[in-house]
Amino acid sequence: MSTIENSREFAGATFLRTSFRRATLRGCDIGEVTVRGTELNGLDLDSHDLAFGTLLVNGVDVVPFVEAELDRLFPGRALSRSRTPDGLREGWAAAQDAWQATLEATPPELIDPHVPDEWSLAQTLRHLILATDAWLGGGIHGEHQPFHEIGLLFTGAAEMGVDTSMLRTDIPSFDEILTVRAEHQQRVTRFLESVSPAQLDEERADPWGSTGWRPTVGDCLRTILEEEWAHLRYVRRDLALLS
Repeated sequence: MSTIENSREFAGATFLRTSFRRATLRGCDIGEVTVRGTELNGLDLDSHDLAFGTLLVNGVDVVPFVEAELDRLFPGRALSRSRTPDGLREGWAAAQDAWQATLEATPPELIDPHVPDEWSLAQTLRHLILATDAWLGGGIHGEHQPFHEIGLLFTGAAEMGVDTSMLRTDIPSFDEILTVRAEHQQRVTRFLESVSPAQLDEERADPWGSTGWRPTVGDCLRTILEEEWAHLRYVRRDLALLS
């Protein structure tokens, strides 16, 4: 099967009696797509942005149901939406406890393997290092170059014009990843210990500079937490498949 990339030829198109069985969509824009009279058995939709949109199934928006179930499966996840310092502190502690439990339960032979088109556990931790750098170092503290050299950028970042020159091309050891990850976790913990309600409402520049959005300090912290929970879910999903 061929791969179609960076195409806009399907925007606004209508497909009649066309088979998409076992097709894969990654990084695609399927906003406002309408599906009618179509076999959906086995449709597998996974998106970290689901909470920010709507997904109508037979006229019912299922996003609130999905979010509630994820909150049930990951105790403390709901606190990632908190608007108070205490709530964010509790949410951060819960996320770190959940990650620690996952690391302790993962055998060494599953650290580097990955399912097709997904990151391994080691790669995921490198991405969380970068996410912390982006939203704490770049977003909250306004650092010009906040990124640690072993951070892992999201797919397609280079094509978007993101400067990757500060990132190493060799693969760091897992011990190094854990050490850097622990240092970054402590940075977030220390900041949360002292942040005030007034500070949460202070505006900052978008660390990726791609929009006119002015996130608040609270927005930056909530994004860090969203990254933690989303990637924990992905890792647990993939480790179960690899096992």
